[in-house]
Amino acid sequence: MDYRTYRDKLQSKFPEPVLAFEPDEYEARLASVRRGMAEAGFDLLLLTEAGELCYLTGYTTFEVSVQCVLLVATDRTVLFVPAIEIGPAVYLSRVDEVIGYPWQAPEAVAGELAVQVRRTAGTPAPRIGFNPWTGSFRPGLLSALKNELEAATFTDFGALIDRVRLVKSPAELAYLSESAAITGAGLDAAAAVIRAGVVDHEIARAGASSMLGAGSEFMSMQPIVTTGARSGIIHTNHAGYEVASGDVVFTEFGAVRKRYTAPMMRTAVVGQASAEIREFHAICLDVLEAVMSAARAGSSFASAARAGEAALAPIVDRAFFSGVFGYPVGAAFPPSWVAGSMFLATDNEAVLEEDMVFHLPICLRKPGEFGVGFSETVRITATGAERITTNTLSLEEISL
Repeated sequence: MDYRTYRDKLQSKFPEPVLAFEPDEYEARLASVRRGMAEAGFDLLLLTEAGELCYLTGYTTFEVSVQCVLLVATDRTVLFVPAIEIGPAVYLSRVDEVIGYPWQAPEAVAGELAVQVRRTAGTPAPRIGFNPWTGSFRPGLLSALKNELEAATFTDFGALIDRVRLVKSPAELAYLSESAAITGAGLDAAAAVIRAGVVDHEIARAGASSMLGAGSEFMSMQPIVTTGARSGIIHTNHAGYEVASGDVVFTEFGAVRKRYTAPMMRTAVVGQASAEIREFHAICLDVLEAVMSAARAGSSFASAARAGEAALAPIVDRAFFSGVFGYPVGAAFPPSWVAGSMFLATDNEAVLEEDMVFHLPICLRKPGEFGVGFSETVRITATGAERITTNTLSLEEISL
């Protein structure tokens, strides 16, 4: 059968989708987005990022390399997917219509999508909000749509979606707490096998096995393990290196519950830590505490970042730090558990609100020597950031 027949048979078999949240929660999310649309003057939003699609409809898949598009109008949602995604689009999505296109011909979607844009927006000259900075929106599709919709206006919708997604509901916070517990167990399992002579793959395997066994779904980022001098090189991962005496072992894991991730970083030393490693550890905890204390509802993102900068000052010339003191987490898919682009950084004057959730990735790296990282996933409150994760913040020195 073709994908259209497959869709129809699935819809007949499963008239109601399987969802992570109650329908009322999805309705509330859409209502918030539609209020933002009205304020910005949009007739339609064109969304392509997997986390956004999941957040608004429930759509969940492990295949995020293909072009999927969600149209959100004032009274209607339409989901476009390639043939191989018809299953999750029907079974796991709450939308008014699912439309497929040939997997092998992604260019074929533009014409049908243009027709649906006009129909869904209710005007031949729709004002369309989209994200020109996302990697999930293929430039070829945007170009084709502009050719098909000459009277349409395409405008960057900015932080419209991010602002809605940042504030978590009680149900979202519950999934994040479940993730945090599983992540912590994974880090504990990994720590238990760290010793001189073990290969970094084995540390990652212990953590992954623990998290999957405890109920994690497929992870948005696989377990990160780096050892020795490589721990001072950002975004490297386990690659068959044997742990030696004196090595720093950096781990960063994030288990998934209903696509929600509460990540954590942790660091250990095989043998006795040097005075400088201990110093980096102490500053790392100072930065973490400073950011958590300053990240209060009503204060700015930038003020929390500036507090972190002040705590980092004693070693700022020796330690590399990314400059981001926190990033949003929530519904996410590979290749990253980062859920949005509103970061705790000194150039972001947006205002924090209660129940926003961030991962605070405080890792300080001395190039060519070592890296020390400890982090928490936190919820914003009126008095500061409250831990969702319960990390072990001590620098474990593993006996030889």
